[in-house]
Amino acid sequence: MVMQSTRWLALSYFTYFFSYGIFLPFWSVWLEGRGLKPDTIGLLLGCGLVARFLGSLLLAPRVNDPSRLVFALRLLASLTFFCALGFWAGNQVVWLLLVMLGFNVFFSPLVPLTDSLAGTWQRQFPLDYGRVRLWGSLAFVIGSALTGKLVSLYQSDVILIMLMLGTGAMVAGMMLRPSVMPQGALRQQDHTGFAGWWALVVRSWRFIACVSLLQGAHAAYYGFSAIYWKDAGYSAATVGYLWSLGVVAEIVIFALSNRLFRRWSASQLLLLSAFSGVIRWSIIAETTALPFLLVAQVLHCGSFTVCHLAAMRYISARQGAEVIRLQAVYSAVAMGGSIALMTLFAGFLYQHLGAGMFWVMAAVAFPAIFIRPARPVANQS
Repeated sequence: MVMQSTRWLALSYFTYFFSYGIFLPFWSVWLEGRGLKPDTIGLLLGCGLVARFLGSLLLAPRVNDPSRLVFALRLLASLTFFCALGFWAGNQVVWLLLVMLGFNVFFSPLVPLTDSLAGTWQRQFPLDYGRVRLWGSLAFVIGSALTGKLVSLYQSDVILIMLMLGTGAMVAGMMLRPSVMPQGALRQQDHTGFAGWWALVVRSWRFIACVSLLQGAHAAYYGFSAIYWKDAGYSAATVGYLWSLGVVAEIVIFALSNRLFRRWSASQLLLLSAFSGVIRWSIIAETTALPFLLVAQVLHCGSFTVCHLAAMRYISARQGAEVIRLQAVYSAVAMGGSIALMTLFAGFLYQHLGAGMFWVMAAVAFPAIFIRPARPVANQS
């Protein structure tokens, strides 16, 4: 069966982020339902994030021929589905660790490779990336809200069932044939060596440290907010709606970013993100009253989205190959390594401090106010 390429791409984003909207908010709840303690859950989630970091860093760059992108996506989606099947096989910690490593290694490269496919197709025919990518954010909202409602009705076992349906739909959608297959020559590798990368890190250390702190401070939220709010008496459905609210706020800011922040520098955006993060994590640490949680979730557009916009603005102001290198460092260190490291600590913190874990996250975000890049990089658009 042949599907229009734009719709094929939108379906790929939709099924991926639908699955991610199940996995990211609720996997800690599923692990808790298997009888695991918070420190063990934190270890498993942290190791999974390390695997995501390695999968994106090591597997995605190996697809150098754009014409092989569809095959690579189908292969990785199939391996992800089979790893998800492995969760049915046992509840031993070692087994769960092995399956989570495999699942995250194969699941994580799907987005950068899908983005690469979108870029390839943009050179072949008119394609509005923003309108296509929006289906992914919408799917995350649907996946998290629907799963939360079902967990309220049928307990945590439904989480794995939903994950199977999501990843199975992802495989099925990718097995359809896009009407236009990607074409292109082999991409060239970067041969500048370690010296060029190290010089870039030294020049941009303030930026790297700042975004790593701001993104890493989300680890407690990603890993334990669902458990924390359920322990506070909220249903899984309400937890799903809270997560969805954060993503809706993210979508709104992405859609209005040029209008709102066109004249803001990257440094100013990072300052706004740092204040948003400190306020957000302090609210969640201090109270579980629903009106305050709604405010905290709306602040997701500041703690995460504004930080990401600042990073894209800072990186786009670089020259030549520095853009590619700094994008790779940002993705690997800030969006992968820092969150993975903080998640490893979050389980221990939650077991011993409870809500105090979020005070620690506020403290992690606070230094970003002072170490953000000293020289603002303004948007030139």
